[in-house]
Amino acid sequence: MLRLAYILFSVVLLVIGILFAVLNAEPVILHYYFGDTTIPLSLTIISAIILGALLGVIASMVLILKIKSENAQLRKTNRLVEKEIVNLRTMPIKDEH
Repeated sequence: MLRLAYILFSVVLLVIGILFAVLNAEPVILHYYFGDTTIPLSLTIISAIILGALLGVIASMVLILKIKSENAQLRKTNRLVEKEIVNLRTMPIKDEH
């Protein structure tokens, strides 16, 4: 049942994408540093969305890697503390009275 829902969702997305491309097929001039080119408006919009998504993923990867590094450091500290606790529990108590 879930597989059917995925297939249905994919077909709906495909139809929406095709309709978007057909309705926005007007050519636009894209000016960039070395020149300019004429491309369809739908391609321009989709390219901008994909570029924005990629930049967002790259920006979030910096934070994710920082958090993973901190997590690894905390796990290492936790292992050392647990070893110290085990060692303290197994040490005999010396009474100096």
